[in-house]
Amino acid sequence: MNEYQKAADLIKHSRHVTVFTGAGVSVESGVPPFRGENGLWNEYDPIILDLKNFYKHPAESWITIKEIFYDYFGKAEPNDAHRIISRLEADGYVQAVITQNIDNLHQRAGSKNVFEFHGNSRELVCTECGEKYPVTDKILAELPPKCRKCGEILKPDFVFFGEAIPDRAEKLSFEEAEKADLFIIIGTTGEVQPASLIPVVARSKGAKIIEINIEESNFTNDITNLFIQEKASRAMKQIEAELYK
Repeated sequence: MNEYQKAADLIKHSRHVTVFTGAGVSVESGVPPFRGENGLWNEYDPIILDLKNFYKHPAESWITIKEIFYDYFGKAEPNDAHRIISRLEADGYVQAVITQNIDNLHQRAGSKNVFEFHGNSRELVCTECGEKYPVTDKILAELPPKCRKCGEILKPDFVFFGEAIPDRAEKLSFEEAEKADLFIIIGTTGEVQPASLIPVVARSKGAKIIEINIEESNFTNDITNLFIQEKASRAMKQIEAELYK
């Protein structure tokens, strides 16, 4: 069996399959990663996502946040990897998706059971009263956007540097890791904690690990059982073809 046949065989014979995604699954949708050769932090100063800096300089922070997350790649569309993961969930092969991404592309592709470990960019949250608002052109017309209830500044509902992981997302993601008997890592290097601990927990509970990455990661030689060195969409197309033979 080749690596794609092996992956399909593992999926077919697993009871609970969880997919764990990072920036690499969305790169083919035009969403750049934060780190690495073509990463956002080569062009922008990471301080714009520092929580203390945001509170000190909300107007300046919002100009760059809008440019990156709403003007630049806010218009990205799901790619084949997102769509195939969604189809596998619909057909009962995948039970859940844990994503580090904030781009909402898994949901837009049709995935239902998605745990957003780092929050999402599709909603804004009031820094004072906690009221949430869906992102619209109207709400971003004036920067920084303000809460209609209390008048305080809104921030994107994703995790900034210096901000805790949302309790519910963290709890449910680690619970999911304990349930899985097959964990599929796609497009993440394993450098960001505590997210990088989730596959480690899955492995410690006996799950097999399939990893799809264009380069070896922190997981490859440590916990991975089957490493597929390929782009996410190409690998998922091959796996899907083997599953439905």
